[in-house]
Amino acid sequence: MASRRDDLLDAAIRVLGESGIHALTHRAVDMAAGLPPGSASNHFRTRDALLSAVVERFAARERVNWEDIAARVCPTTPEELARALAVFAQDATGPHRTLTMARYAILLEAGIHPSLRAQLSATGARVNAWFMNWLRVVGSADPHRDAPIVMNHWTGLVLHQLASPDPAFDPSGQLTALVTAVISPRHAQAPR
Repeated sequence: MASRRDDLLDAAIRVLGESGIHALTHRAVDMAAGLPPGSASNHFRTRDALLSAVVERFAARERVNWEDIAARVCPTTPEELARALAVFAQDATGPHRTLTMARYAILLEAGIHPSLRAQLSATGARVNAWFMNWLRVVGSADPHRDAPIVMNHWTGLVLHQLASPDPAFDPSGQLTALVTAVISPRHAQAPR
């Protein structure tokens, strides 16, 4: 059962994901949560405190989504990794669209507020560790090089789908082409 604090943070995520960063006010969160005025400010005295708590909450929710997908798939080839990333992209732009929109709103805000940047980096460490492990398993000779290439492309695909939704969105082809090009087959990784 969710706490009142979690209800407020989930409402804040909805406000962010549906209306953007400028709409995030204590009053808007109270209204979205269906709670009396002042509820959000009782838990989060300042807007910065609210933003910081929102980052923690949406990071926790994204980790749950990632763990759900990771529990169902265990890619062992670049093609399987590409398919898993395609599923995650469709999930992020479909059932979890509002959460993803909130994430992008916070990412933009982090460009202005370095404390958010540091917090986002810390909260994303677990997902990054899983992804690096997946890269190793599928044959990446240099996961530290390959991870940003693949994930930055994935981020762009998701951002584009959020901005210009395509009902037939299926990034499988693009992701397969990219992942297989970036991650050479294991036998080709030996130095020549």
